[in-house]
Amino acid sequence: MAHIYLTFEFGSDEEKAQQARHKLESWKQAFRLDKKMLYKFDRKEDGASAEEAAPKETASKAADAKGAKGSKEKKANPEPAKLVSSKADIKLILRLALPNHEKLTEQRLLKRFPTEEPFKSASPKTLHEADAGFADVETRFEDLERHGAGFQRQS
Repeated sequence: MAHIYLTFEFGSDEEKAQQARHKLESWKQAFRLDKKMLYKFDRKEDGASAEEAAPKETASKAADAKGAKGSKEKKANPEPAKLVSSKADIKLILRLALPNHEKLTEQRLLKRFPTEEPFKSASPKTLHEADAGFADVETRFEDLERHGAGFQRQS
């Protein structure tokens, strides 16, 4: 099964990045793409790596989870913009890993991403295995996956 990577650069627009995350989650549910479509956010603050910014985000999420479990009233989660500084450079790396018998779904998704908001305004790039820069994006995605950086759906 070949992987295809799509990259989107949101600059410092956290709101657009969160809109993209919501849209991806809805597509994952609608098209049943749970393990076939994975994504990571690569956030860099003023030259700092995403791994340095990630502990702040996960610590606040853990505190929210403890607070929600401890009380019967449901607390509102803080806005995503408050979790990460507005000076962060946000890049979304999306990996599609569809089997060969789902080529039609793959083609439809590849056509749909660059035309939909908020992806349209985020400089979409599609990288296949034969393309230059594929190995760099693949290693960055695997690094983010290993270190737990970037947002993934909480179960």
